[in-house]
Amino acid sequence: MQQAKKGDTVKIHYHGKLTDGSTFDSSEGREPLEFEIGSGMVIKGFDDGVTGMAIGEKKTINIPANEAYGDPQEDMIMEFPRNQFPADMEPQLGMQLNMSNGAGQNFPVVIVEVKDEVVVLDANHPLAGKELIFDLELVEIAGSSPLIIMP
Repeated sequence: MQQAKKGDTVKIHYHGKLTDGSTFDSSEGREPLEFEIGSGMVIKGFDDGVTGMAIGEKKTINIPANEAYGDPQEDMIMEFPRNQFPADMEPQLGMQLNMSNGAGQNFPVVIVEVKDEVVVLDANHPLAGKELIFDLELVEIAGSSPLIIMP
């Protein structure tokens, strides 16, 4: 029986939950997730969990924060002057925004505190610091890409 290994392209259905049982993501009702094992397309713990699975196999994996999105980083929490927000926008706790880093890259932030002069923004990944639980079902192993291709 073929087992998924590094370099294989696989298709997998998944249901991602937090330790409190709440769902944060799922492939239910969608096409299975397709990725190459070991390519960095998914978090390390997910890669490791799929490695060794056979087609049709189901299992549940627990991924500690350090193999998922890491711990929250203090330097990703920043104060932003309130007068730099659009005049018609009232910053609210929990509001999700997109910021630009000046080089044209946008990244998501969440308002974690609103003060008189500044708004405190958190640019950490929403799942940073959290243990993740995935129910997995391996649907397909496409095999690895050949290193030598005939002309």
